[in-house]
Amino acid sequence: MSDTTSCIEFKDVVAGYKDFMILNNLSFKAQKGTITLLLGPNGAGKSTVLKTLFGLLKPRQGQILLDGAEIGGATQKQLLAQGIAFVPQGRNLFGQLTVFQNLELGGITLGMKTTHERIPEVLEFFPRVKERMNSMASALSGGEQKQLEIGRALLLRPKVILIDEPSIGLSPLVVQDVFKLLRRLADQGTTVLMVEQNVKSALKISDEAIALESGRLVLQKPASELLADPHIERLFLGGAHGAAAAPTDLTAVV
Repeated sequence: MSDTTSCIEFKDVVAGYKDFMILNNLSFKAQKGTITLLLGPNGAGKSTVLKTLFGLLKPRQGQILLDGAEIGGATQKQLLAQGIAFVPQGRNLFGQLTVFQNLELGGITLGMKTTHERIPEVLEFFPRVKERMNSMASALSGGEQKQLEIGRALLLRPKVILIDEPSIGLSPLVVQDVFKLLRRLADQGTTVLMVEQNVKSALKISDEAIALESGRLVLQKPASELLADPHIERLFLGGAHGAAAAPTDLTAVV
């Protein structure tokens, strides 16, 4: 269930690579127990938000808050301990290890006793992966691999899941299964911050949508409202804050 208390908050965050800043005084809030979808054209800073939040990039200025406490600049180990898990884009498994061994590695910060206690709990979300516990991860289908990655993150019982382009390489049916799982997790109280190219489907299961342009917030509104907006293509053509874009059929741009 959603909560009116802010779970994640960016306050005037500046972050980037060496002298090239991607996020430029970015400010937004994501509420507890909701799915917040990050939108915008290529280079807008969507994935950089997730990387900065997970400590892969250090903010140059500004604040990042989790439940009101400053976490900007914390290490990944510290962020995992505070309940933030990251499922990056692409495949991030150990292909020559079994499903079970990959799950064990996912719980390495918990200790083996706790990890082994939690693995059956996590596998209840993924019946097909459960059936293939002794298979090599490389032998799984793309959908099964993505489910295993998410399952590995769930071992930590995270308060926040950051997920970057979960639909890449997956069939439409598997994508729907992944989205349903994310919706279920949010309904159970997990906060989900997602970057996703399959915009129309993602908006359907999201609560809030945030549009970025040049690393700045240009729009934040309920996902259902944005889904019904005939001008949604402006989010992808670099003019989300403009007023002059011509109306276009939503299905043509998503």
